[in-house]
Amino acid sequence: MTENDQAFRVKSVFHPTMHVPSLDASEDFFTRVFGRPSTNIGTVMTSPPAPGHSTDYSNYTMVADVLIDSLEPKRYFTGGVQRYPDIDTGHLNAVGWYVDGAKDLYQAFRSAGVRLVDARDEALDDEDWSGGPAPFYSLAEDAGMRYQFFETFPFPLDPRFDPSWSPSAVHDGGPLGIARTSHHTILTTRPDRALKVAVDVLGGEIIRSGGDSVRGVSGPYVRLADAVFHFATPDAGTPAAADHAHGTVDAYHAITWEVEDLDRAAKHLTANGVGIAARSATSLVTDPATSLGVPWGFTTEPAQHRPS
Repeated sequence: MTENDQAFRVKSVFHPTMHVPSLDASEDFFTRVFGRPSTNIGTVMTSPPAPGHSTDYSNYTMVADVLIDSLEPKRYFTGGVQRYPDIDTGHLNAVGWYVDGAKDLYQAFRSAGVRLVDARDEALDDEDWSGGPAPFYSLAEDAGMRYQFFETFPFPLDPRFDPSWSPSAVHDGGPLGIARTSHHTILTTRPDRALKVAVDVLGGEIIRSGGDSVRGVSGPYVRLADAVFHFATPDAGTPAAADHAHGTVDAYHAITWEVEDLDRAAKHLTANGVGIAARSATSLVTDPATSLGVPWGFTTEPAQHRPS
């Protein structure tokens, strides 16, 4: 299905979510390394949306054109119950999407045989989605990941809803010299399953297939709305392979940014205690042990596989 055939439109990435052991440490990292402030969800969620729901569990940080949600599991309660287990190291966890026409997307998933769940992982079996502000999620066993879908709404901590917003207007490249997001890396041993969702259901476009020699992964690159995703199979013996060794579902491995000067980025990272795990002439990957558990990527490669 192409985007023009759809009754819905995947508008943009809402936010990647990463789980972190400490919001304070996450805030410090994004301030020091990316030069970006973070804002706690509690500034806009001033009272629980439901009994037993916490209000201070996430920080939001705008890095170039990506809004990152850092969530501390031990702070996140729904119905008075901690939703996720405590963690010792951070990891990217999921991607959320803004959708125009989420009810129609719900139907498209059902027609494709992809099961959906609510925020508590309870199956959504109704023929029609009830709508409203709450999202629905794809079941990871069917989609590869637990993707999150919201009907488009003006999230108060997302500056992109300001008509005058542009990455350059709020972000001058920062100390790393970031120009924009390059791509997101999703590790998979079942690219057919990932493409069923990203291309067949959501209307993304495979723009090329290829490897990332610095990460040791390869697979198709898919442009979907305002982002590019590399659905990549890791080479044996690589850190990426170790990151995906935990199970049969896909793993949200990393985000890579395009930078103006790789040497400048590397110098700043090193000065702030961030190790470089691998590097080529045009790209580098950080040591996750020194960068919130995530092997962030930085590249000066041409943007031919990214949105114009």
